[in-house]
Amino acid sequence: MFKYPKRGLPKPRMTKADTWKKRPIVLKYWEYKDDIQKWANKNDFTLGQEVCAVFNIPMPKSWSKKKKEMMVNTHHKQKPDIDNLLKGLMDALLEEDSHVHTVFSRKVWAEEGSIVFCSLTEKSS
Repeated sequence: MFKYPKRGLPKPRMTKADTWKKRPIVLKYWEYKDDIQKWANKNDFTLGQEVCAVFNIPMPKSWSKKKKEMMVNTHHKQKPDIDNLLKGLMDALLEEDSHVHTVFSRKVWAEEGSIVFCSLTEKSS
């Protein structure tokens, strides 16, 4: 199991103007993409044909301690959408995502943001 220690970001909609306009959301996404690629290289991690990822979404600092305790590891049912988080992840770590045939993903509330990669298949010994 691998754990990327930062929050995943959804891929924003981009236009040709983003090459010169430099919108903050696009710049933030490019930083995320560079960072997760460096992390993957450093940890000898590759995303394969089967993707299993749990997106841990950090809880707002404004929530009470009691609410945080109640919500930890529960389903995250707000934006960002899980499909956009997956698109950002796969675009960052794969040159071509057409070979991906199986995806399992969840997004849950957590104390800190991260992406946990798990295995979908058990290898027999």
